[in-house]
Amino acid sequence: MDPKPVIAVIGGTGNLGSGLARLWALAGYHVVIGSRSKEKAEVVAAELAGAGRCVKGDDNRGAARAGAVVVLAVPYATHDAAVQEIKADVGGKIVVDTTVPLVPPKVSVVQLPATSPAVQAQRELGPDVRVVAAFHNVGAKKLQDGEKADCDVLVFGDDAAARELVVELAGAVAARGVDGGVLANASAAEALTSVLIAINRKYKVPGAGIRITGLP
Repeated sequence: MDPKPVIAVIGGTGNLGSGLARLWALAGYHVVIGSRSKEKAEVVAAELAGAGRCVKGDDNRGAARAGAVVVLAVPYATHDAAVQEIKADVGGKIVVDTTVPLVPPKVSVVQLPATSPAVQAQRELGPDVRVVAAFHNVGAKKLQDGEKADCDVLVFGDDAAARELVVELAGAVAARGVDGGVLANASAAEALTSVLIAINRKYKVPGAGIRITGLP
């Protein structure tokens, strides 16, 4: 795969999606913003483009077709529908699932479903697609300001090469990516998001994160 693959961000008009897109564009990646509304995606893309940065907007399927790496940055409530929407356009690709199963109004309480969204996506998309779970614990505020998040990003997947690529992508938007092992382990990072929301509220901070100690 090209050292700088085209990254499609499905849900790229949202806070996390547009924040990730901003930092990847600043790092020299070509980015395609995906949205249910192509016009809305084009508006956000125009805001992120400039100074040599290549950012385009399209509807979700168009973005998925264009990307070598397809990032799902959608709310839990629309996750399954988004997976079905792009299913025909992601064969043979890496799909990065950022979805956290938050259940309003108690988003600061861990309420994990029986199956991780990323594991469910892998089942739906089939073995030809390499699903990687990452970016669950990244606060969007710093990304929106064009700054890297001051945290580690845990990366999970059943394909080692796909994990390695996403670890590299994580290094462009946060302190570093850390290989967390197989896709089934993603539930641990998903659960941590509710814990971090509780910490944000308790200590009145905008983006608590995690750091893995003991690594070189």
